[in-house]
Amino acid sequence: MFPDMPAFDAPDTPRTDARTRLLDAALHVIRSKGYSATRVDDVCAAAGLTKGAFFHHFASKEALALSAAQHFSDTADELFASAAYQLLEDPLDRLMAYVDFRIALLEGDLPDYTCLLGTMVQETYGTHPPIRDACERFIRSHAADVARDIAAAKRLYAPHASWSAESLGLHMQGVIQGAFILAKAGNSTALAADSIRHLKRYLETQFTRHKGD
Repeated sequence: MFPDMPAFDAPDTPRTDARTRLLDAALHVIRSKGYSATRVDDVCAAAGLTKGAFFHHFASKEALALSAAQHFSDTADELFASAAYQLLEDPLDRLMAYVDFRIALLEGDLPDYTCLLGTMVQETYGTHPPIRDACERFIRSHAADVARDIAAAKRLYAPHASWSAESLGLHMQGVIQGAFILAKAGNSTALAADSIRHLKRYLETQFTRHKGD
């Protein structure tokens, strides 16, 4: 999917509540180290809080991961809902601008823009079903948001296409998640950006604008 948050800075003042600080820290630490390698101590250190504070809010590391997935998804929903491309009138313009926005989000270090959900599900799909299910639910939710613009663009510019808006929305998320994997494997943001640009070129082949548009 997906979202791509600003770089995390460990808090030095109690500006936010302890639970939110722990969740923000979890987003950074898990994307940096992976779920398996992340320890409760790591999250507490990043948040500037004690283990007592951690266990006041979360019963276990898995409970933290489930809440972190929700937190990541909620933050991403706000980010995309407020993006400038949402103001475009034409749904195909919005769809293409969404892809451009995904490229623009590829800034900072890898943990700053890679997807928490994709990171966790690769490790936990066979060992932690609740985490797997949460990641799938939030990835599908974001894909469904994108699919609404795909469906509107399909009605205008590809009414006879055999593919569904839902399937194309999921395909787009698959490409974006794969782009993050390439970036990690090659330690290169450029690899992710190139992959997403290829996605945009593919999308352009699926719609036919009317003459004069």
